[in-house]
Amino acid sequence: MKVSKGIRQFHRWVSMLFTLTVIANFVAMSQGTPPAWITYSPLLPLFLLMLTGLYLFFLPYATKWRARRQGEAH
Repeated sequence: MKVSKGIRQFHRWVSMLFTLTVIANFVAMSQGTPPAWITYSPLLPLFLLMLTGLYLFFLPYATKWRARRQGEAH
């Protein structure tokens, strides 16, 4: 259960980082054409959010599946 709690906390922090990079992107775009590194900076946090979000989404289903399998074994 500690791993799930850690992933959930990581997901929260990365979501804040993603929000900041998107805000920075909009601020930079309002000043003119931003450099490419600012434009693409939200992609890494977005990818991490996708991975951790999918894990957190499927976690309840995996828990039910494991509990059912353990019930069959006994």
